[in-house]
Amino acid sequence: MRRWDTKGRHVIGKQYFVRQAAILFGIAKATSDPKMSAALMDKAADVKSKVDELGVARDLSPKAPDIEPPTT
Repeated sequence: MRRWDTKGRHVIGKQYFVRQAAILFGIAKATSDPKMSAALMDKAADVKSKVDELGVARDLSPKAPDIEPPTT
């Protein structure tokens, strides 16, 4: 069995949850069944709470190494 090594990084980010909530909201607006619409809106609210839990997105892009100025 192989395992994907993420090296401690978050695999699912804020943008993923934002897209999922938007999709659920769009489907809720498009359906004509009020019970289904309410259920989808509840699910969108749950996904939105995940976005709030993540807070400010962390920047995982590579950083330039710290270089000390030359001494003269």
